[in-house]
Amino acid sequence: MGETRGTRPRGYFGIGAEGVSKSANVGALLRTAHAFGASFCFTIGTGWDARQGRQADTADTPLHVPMWRFPALTDMVLPRGCALVGVELLDDAIELPSFRHPLSAAYVLGPERAGLSPEMLARCDHVVKIPARFSLNLAVAGALILYDRLLQHGRFAERPVGSGGPRDAAEPVGHIGHGTPRFRKTVPDWMRWTEDKS
Repeated sequence: MGETRGTRPRGYFGIGAEGVSKSANVGALLRTAHAFGASFCFTIGTGWDARQGRQADTADTPLHVPMWRFPALTDMVLPRGCALVGVELLDDAIELPSFRHPLSAAYVLGPERAGLSPEMLARCDHVVKIPARFSLNLAVAGALILYDRLLQHGRFAERPVGSGGPRDAAEPVGHIGHGTPRFRKTVPDWMRWTEDKS
């Protein structure tokens, strides 16, 4: 499926996982990140095996997107001005539908059972939660986070009040055309001459 209108949002983002031992889960997260246009991916303290990860990451994301592997949290370095956003089911976390995504952000997820470490949570600028009854699979949670970001920072036509899609599509993000000139009062003589000639 080709790239559609509105799929190139403003800003940049990266996504990563802390302490996830299942390489297939990390691979699926990487593939999801690549599909949504991640600028980088990362792991912290994971036993991620690239060969096993490729079984789920059929897009072979590390060939196309920078992949940083940090042995420990103390080794993690993010671009200047990049907000770290933890994804965790905590009582005081911001619910995803109410969260305003930073323009430049790195999202970090933990293993399904253990979650993010207290040290990682302390380092996060924001912590968000997906309003679900229980923890979701790593790649599914990542997809929901990135889709929500795309809705906020992408350029899409407004949803209609009734069922269905919008009648007029949004302008493509890369659109550079200028359209026809508009004049406030009268059309200049040079413009009339051009119209007469055509």
